[in-house]
Amino acid sequence: MYDNLMLLKNIVDNTPLPIAVYTGNELKIELANPAMIKAWGKGTEVIGKKYIEVVPEIENQQIFDQALRVFQTGIPFHAKNKKVELVIDDVLKTFYFNYSFIPLFDNEKKIYGIMNTGADVSDLYEAHKQIQSSDERLRMAIESSGMGTYEIDLSTKKINTNGNFNTIWSIDKEIPNEQLIAKLHPEDQLLREKAHQEAHITGKINYEARIINQDQTVKWIKVNGKLINDQNGIPITIIGIVQDIDQQRQFEQELKKQVDESTQELRRSNEDLMHFANIVSHDLKEPVRKIKTFISLLRNNSSAYFNDISNKYLTKVDQSAQRMQTIIEGILAYSTLDKKTQPIESINLDEVIENIKVDLELIIKEKGAILIKSELPEIEGATILIQQLFYNLIHNALKFSKADQPPRVTISSLIINKDQREFIQINIKDNGIGLDSSHYERIFNAFERLHSKDEYEGNGLGLSLCKKIVLRHGGTITATGEKDNGAEFIVTLPLKQTTNTI
Repeated sequence: MYDNLMLLKNIVDNTPLPIAVYTGNELKIELANPAMIKAWGKGTEVIGKKYIEVVPEIENQQIFDQALRVFQTGIPFHAKNKKVELVIDDVLKTFYFNYSFIPLFDNEKKIYGIMNTGADVSDLYEAHKQIQSSDERLRMAIESSGMGTYEIDLSTKKINTNGNFNTIWSIDKEIPNEQLIAKLHPEDQLLREKAHQEAHITGKINYEARIINQDQTVKWIKVNGKLINDQNGIPITIIGIVQDIDQQRQFEQELKKQVDESTQELRRSNEDLMHFANIVSHDLKEPVRKIKTFISLLRNNSSAYFNDISNKYLTKVDQSAQRMQTIIEGILAYSTLDKKTQPIESINLDEVIENIKVDLELIIKEKGAILIKSELPEIEGATILIQQLFYNLIHNALKFSKADQPPRVTISSLIINKDQREFIQINIKDNGIGLDSSHYERIFNAFERLHSKDEYEGNGLGLSLCKKIVLRHGGTITATGEKDNGAEFIVTLPLKQTTNTI
């Protein structure tokens, strides 16, 4: 018998759960294992003392009354996740316990005491609260986002949803999954089936479909889901979200309509521009040519008499005709550049510059210009366009020269690497009238003139044409300089092109 009692005591003392036994109406402590003594936090000298004497703070928490009622009635009491405040080291601390008061009966079935067991579940309680709080925040976030959530049990086909889901699907009560599927537009049924078939491979469900409402109106929705498998890899559940994307779809359709209209308008504008270019080419060039021819005939007519004023007017007419011809050719070149593809070929830039010097021989001699050029490499591009590019840049440098100083044009180059490709950077620097910093970007705009036509002739298209040519070759062009102290144009062109035409 003694061994049995010792065994029982050892079991109670080594049990990690708090256990105590109280006797009599005053609930005197007859037994308290180390776990209970630690839970009370009042020291080890507790045996023989009254329960309320050791933990007086329980009196106002109804715990003592619960224990006393069990002793008086013989009816067990159980509490779950009960808040308990205990004074530990003179500090009132809050815990959460699962505890019980169980009556103890003697051989005559009279109550002689109660057994108090407990388990500190404070950590579990706080974790549960955090989970609840997280779930609540998630639910609020989902509802405020306008999304609906759903969960489908694949074995029973039962579907659980939230309020937003019902609103999106225009339903006011729980309905079977088959009825939900039936609300989809017939043309989108196959799309849904395909998405669910693919989910068996990817584990994910993604599709957009239309819902047909009771009034026959149509609403676009987006469905995202995930397939959940059991331990054997067999699908058991689908969880996911549904979004109302009807306004987004309407916006996309309106945007597409506007883009289509803009594209058609742009196409019409381009066709009008090409038509205008053809008119310029065939209808305007010929009258200008005739004006210049007749002026030349008048000047060479020995029988015609012209005084100084007549000669002056003839000169002005000739200059105006020449200016008109320049404008016509510039507009024609600018408007047709984007419409013509050019073959890619190897270009010797040294030869290009030499040919341009021959073309500009008269103005070079007239102004006493000096051209200094370093050796240039070969590049790939459209010869006719590259010729036009450097002709315009060098002609610009000669044209915008100072009246009291011969033009001096320096052409230098270096190889640079950019985006894992080799480029040639060519600098064309002059000593002319210069360029104000506020004009660095403006000069590349079509029809942009920084000087009056009486000072310097031109149509305002030369540099914009240069920019088009450079961009078509995958390069860049920039300008810099100072007023009255020359200008510099920096052109970068790839040595090799990535296509056969541009």
